[in-house]
Amino acid sequence: MKFELYTDLALACDLPEHRLRRGDIVKLVDHHVAPDGMEGYSIEVFNAVGDTIAVTAVPANALEALREDEVLSARAL
Repeated sequence: MKFELYTDLALACDLPEHRLRRGDIVKLVDHHVAPDGMEGYSIEVFNAVGDTIAVTAVPANALEALREDEVLSARAL
């Protein structure tokens, strides 16, 4: 699935190397296609006060759209 840049999405899996968990909110900042054809995105992750805590690349299947039946929450890193 192709997502629009600069939108918020949720992680569909944990990213332990960045201390991120499934459901954490990310901002899409770039779209790219690997030489093998796999689609991916560069994402930026912010803490609760708006400071950047991670910038990384993930495959498209590591992301999912936000739904209106979800609620945002805060957790400690």
